[in-house]
Amino acid sequence: MNRISRAKPANIRSVDEITDSRRLRRMRKADWSRRLVQENRLTVDDLIWPIFLIDGENRREEVAAMPGVYRYSVDLAAKEAKRAAGLGIPAIATFPNIDMKLRDRTGSDILNPDNLINRATRAIKDAAPEIGIITDVALDPFTDHGHDGILINGIIVNDETVAQIAEAAVLQAAAGADIIAPSDMMDGRIGAIRDALDGSGFQDVAIMSYATKFASAFYGPYREAIGTGGLLKGDKKTYYIDPANCDEAVRETEQDLAEGADMIMVKPGLPYLDIVRVLKDEFRMPTFAYQVSGEYSMIRAAAANGWIDGERAMMESLLAFKRAGCDGILTYFAPEVAERLSAGA
Repeated sequence: MNRISRAKPANIRSVDEITDSRRLRRMRKADWSRRLVQENRLTVDDLIWPIFLIDGENRREEVAAMPGVYRYSVDLAAKEAKRAAGLGIPAIATFPNIDMKLRDRTGSDILNPDNLINRATRAIKDAAPEIGIITDVALDPFTDHGHDGILINGIIVNDETVAQIAEAAVLQAAAGADIIAPSDMMDGRIGAIRDALDGSGFQDVAIMSYATKFASAFYGPYREAIGTGGLLKGDKKTYYIDPANCDEAVRETEQDLAEGADMIMVKPGLPYLDIVRVLKDEFRMPTFAYQVSGEYSMIRAAAANGWIDGERAMMESLLAFKRAGCDGILTYFAPEVAERLSAGA
């Protein structure tokens, strides 16, 4: 049987011809079209502002290694929190630089209900009740050796540290903390904190786990800010994650979620965006990252030397967190970014 031959209509192109005619730049040609197809957006709702605390009144000290970042006394911290709330920033995270006389081998001042963190929490809640407060129960600001846990015979002991930070978490919740974010990386800390909070009537206080905190070189300026830079004896490699390890980060996160973490954090940020993506895809949980002090200072320093456009680098770096899968970002740039976003930048 003869087959009927049909000629291809002149206006129908081959697959190769169709491929050759694609022009991806068509949707980049104008501002309106770029906005239409933008895949990720940074908003003020993505920002958490870390602030540093010091004792005294009406005190503001710039952190030398972090231009534009300050330590605030409690009264000024409350005013800054009110300003942040006015900018629409959802939450702040507080980190203390306490008097050296209060630091000891066990970090015992963290168990003082009226310590710097707890006083600041109460003052901030009074000044800006609408803003969330995130507090850390790691011991490094409170120890005289700069480690995140109790040091005995040259070893950071796990279980004794966990018992102490669980007790401290209850005190922080009683002061008004909305989220406890333990950064110490001790095993079992999330479950212990959850049990302690629930047993003390703080079932509604959430836990943001520093699920994957790496033994990174990017923490230096932070340690200056909280006054531990010259104190640290040895390093933190026995309890922070090796920067080379991804599977271990997944196991750490899985364990923390099983123990009751409500959200997870990756720290540092930009060098570990691959970890953010892996964890978001694996667990589909609220996922945050911390743009740490070293990341902040590098951008500031390069901008100050005229090597990069600082404002563009700031915004681009934060957008990268969103692209990687972050639901929110802890960043020292938060007030500046919030102001730019409100101005339509």
